[in-house]
Amino acid sequence: MHWLINYLTGTDWHLYLKIGSVVLLILTFLGVVGTILLENRNPVKAIGYILVLVFIPIVGLIIYYFLGRDLRKKRRFTLKGSRDEVLFAKYWQSQRMEIEQMQYELRQRADNKQELSAMLLNTRQSILTKNNAVKLLVNGEEKFPEVLAALRAAKHHIHIEYYIISADEIGNEVTQILIEKLNQGVQVRFIYDDLGSDRIGKIPGQLKENGASIYPFSPVKIGLYLNANYRDHRKIIVIDGTVGFVGGINLDDRYINNGRHDLFWRDTHLKIEGDAVNLLQLQFLMSYRYCSKEVFPFEAPYFQRSALNGTCYTDIVASGPDSEWPMTMQSILMAINVAKHRIRITNPYFIPTEELLTALQMAALAGKDVQLLLPFHGDSFIVQHAALSYIKPLLEAGVKVFFYTRGFIHAKTMVIDDNLSWISSVNFDQRSFFLNCEIAAIVYDKDVATRLNRIFDEDLLYSLPVQETKWNKRNFPKRFMDAVCRLLSPLL
Repeated sequence: MHWLINYLTGTDWHLYLKIGSVVLLILTFLGVVGTILLENRNPVKAIGYILVLVFIPIVGLIIYYFLGRDLRKKRRFTLKGSRDEVLFAKYWQSQRMEIEQMQYELRQRADNKQELSAMLLNTRQSILTKNNAVKLLVNGEEKFPEVLAALRAAKHHIHIEYYIISADEIGNEVTQILIEKLNQGVQVRFIYDDLGSDRIGKIPGQLKENGASIYPFSPVKIGLYLNANYRDHRKIIVIDGTVGFVGGINLDDRYINNGRHDLFWRDTHLKIEGDAVNLLQLQFLMSYRYCSKEVFPFEAPYFQRSALNGTCYTDIVASGPDSEWPMTMQSILMAINVAKHRIRITNPYFIPTEELLTALQMAALAGKDVQLLLPFHGDSFIVQHAALSYIKPLLEAGVKVFFYTRGFIHAKTMVIDDNLSWISSVNFDQRSFFLNCEIAAIVYDKDVATRLNRIFDEDLLYSLPVQETKWNKRNFPKRFMDAVCRLLSPLL
């Protein structure tokens, strides 16, 4: 008893507490490292997390708990993925003959130059459509008038899935239109990312009060459970099953260059009319079911055959933490591999996987004109320096790198030769490829590619080319900071 009293009240108690804390920390550290190894994740990524744990143990444990745990194997994601496969199979079977015919026509029309669609279709993770009309929208100045007009014209339903919606001028205007349509009997379903939409304000409550079905994607619950790692980074709008929007522009005032903001924001979006809207609808349906546990009918007017008679072949590719394969990354790799002459990529966060880095280097070494447009000033210190660490190996292979200086370039686009265009929400980094829900539109159309090439040329007017000789002469502190941040690239 005397020993116990001394243990609890004497100086030895503090010593035992310190020793116990250290032992607990070491056991926790070893347990986390063991968990990382047993998950059999990418070795580079595993080493990244282990390095963080070694050099900054306490902070490393916090980072791993909030952002590093692989929840894709958890039951909720597993069930979502398996149910998504059922919907894909159902839609595939209902459209199989037409899909195969469109695939054949595309390969004949392209003289076998583009095999990307056929390769994707073999996995049944995307479906080629033909009867479409698409319109490129540059910046918020072009996107938002089109979106607001389409919302006002809605007759039956409006479906919205967004990473960011803010309670600012554009967010409030969208909200008021949605309330008006609800009062007219139009169905409104809305999904927003709980982490990305940190300035959403009272919008959810206002929409619910007027009858909208609105859900946060993977709500962040501090204290009980923080699901911060897997986010819904998509930007999808579907109206009446006939009009859709997809791309990189969120519902936020910063995307409107009207002189009210200090930073010029360059971004690209896409308006789609036609059969490809069904694929956007399908992706929204799967996200909506995950958030609400409800399913709306797999029939008209949600899904319907387009009355258009065009030849704008369009494919929608999506991926997420529940995906069996990182389809957005794989489609990028295949697009690069089938390029014959030129590859032009615009992306704000360029932290490529080894596969992507090698594909770009091989394309340049093979004599293809590979051009990469990145922001001169990023909005994240670590991400920007990590991205800069990849410039040297690209330049050495002959890739042409440009830094956009007019403002911040947030567009996530790619144009291959003169007939394949890519407009997406996808950043070229680990998070977009493996952790976030992302979506991209691939358009096989020369007119669209011509416009996207023209936009790229206009952006180059505000860009600086990176010279290999000058880049190699950067001072040691900059190069060292790039190298240090690159160690964290698997976690970004």
